[in-house]
Amino acid sequence: MDDRTHHMLTSPAAPLLVRMATPNALAFAIQSSVSLAEVWIIGQLGTGALASIALAFPLLMLIQTMSGGAAGGAVTSAIARALGAGDRERAQQLIWHALALSALGAALFLVLFSLGGRSLIAFLGGRGEILEQAVDYCTVIFWGGLFLWLVSVVGAVFRGMGDMKLPAVLMVASAFLQVPLTAILVLGLFGAPQLGIVGAAYSAVISGFVVSVIMLVVLAREGRVIRLDRKYLSFSKALFRDIFKVALPASMSPIFTIFIILSLTAMVATFGEAALAGYGIGSRIEFLLIPLVFGIGAAMTSLVGLSIGSGNVDRAEHIGWIGSAFAAGLTGVVGLVLALFPSAWIYAFTKDQVTFEAARSYIQIVGPFFAFQGLGLSLYFASQGAGAMRWPVIAIFARVLLAVGGGWLLAFGLGLGLKGVFIGAAAAMATFGLIIAISLKLGAWRRA
Repeated sequence: MDDRTHHMLTSPAAPLLVRMATPNALAFAIQSSVSLAEVWIIGQLGTGALASIALAFPLLMLIQTMSGGAAGGAVTSAIARALGAGDRERAQQLIWHALALSALGAALFLVLFSLGGRSLIAFLGGRGEILEQAVDYCTVIFWGGLFLWLVSVVGAVFRGMGDMKLPAVLMVASAFLQVPLTAILVLGLFGAPQLGIVGAAYSAVISGFVVSVIMLVVLAREGRVIRLDRKYLSFSKALFRDIFKVALPASMSPIFTIFIILSLTAMVATFGEAALAGYGIGSRIEFLLIPLVFGIGAAMTSLVGLSIGSGNVDRAEHIGWIGSAFAAGLTGVVGLVLALFPSAWIYAFTKDQVTFEAARSYIQIVGPFFAFQGLGLSLYFASQGAGAMRWPVIAIFARVLLAVGGGWLLAFGLGLGLKGVFIGAAAAMATFGLIIAISLKLGAWRRA
């Protein structure tokens, strides 16, 4: 067993988790600013552009959460468990399986969008120019999806071997590239053509290409715990099974989370363009919590996977509780601050009063429940490391029922309108976090 793996298996859990999570959390916080900056830049084009990006944003998040959360988490878990068991050869073979998974995932998403993407966006309420802009944005994103998948999955390989710093550094560098590039392409600065919101899509793909190439070059170099080596280029059902036993159930979370967002978007769209734009601002803030929590959760996936691989379930559970408490506290504070001071930030994205009121209503109802989002998401990532995905899947099903069914009942059945949609989303968020936490307390990881 190499020194790095031994250190992660024996060092005190709390300070180790903090050291590993800090670069990730900071990097993802900076990366989250890209999304905020993108909304601000697109907001300069008007309410119609904001409504278009609100329709397209869930599909971008589906790529990011599937590649980084489900597939990436499964890759991190498989490699960490292999290293925890002292099997470096297996870990190196898993790298090639992870790259194959990236290509397959990107191709599948492109085919699905080509077959039904336009109809889906129209179903969500896209009409006229708003529909065309949203479709153009998504077309670029899905055709360049391979680079977005590679950034997530190759980053997961590094995290599986315990290297949190390199992916974090490259994420920060990517943010400093993507934000100005987005402004140039969206607004037509410095003589560049003004592409509108599709410029933001080109910016994301170009940044993904640059970062993924750098990651692959570094991964192929000597001197790491494991590396990209052609002599391990072979594929086996057993190794794909090792990844997919976590990735398939884990994919239920991003799929149904996006289903929730799409369903809520469709419901909100019935209240008008301004309501849709306001919800787009508020929901994007919620989704910014996912990469922030992922910064913590990625470290949890690696450390829990190593502990489970070495047979130390007590240590794995201890890491789960420490990390989830940290994530819940962080997201809870963010939600409360945003809910208490909505005027301090919403006006940065829009001056339209109806749009402002919709965004304020969302954040003041849902924001106080962000702590449960942090709790559930962090334990979801940790459960990937443990290879125990039954209860996280049950939790996401419960969240769908409450958010979509409960939101519809409150909004249209009981006549609460837009606030009813948001109350259903808040209740669903709380249920999601509590179910996974209770399952861990009752020993779910010990029965995996």
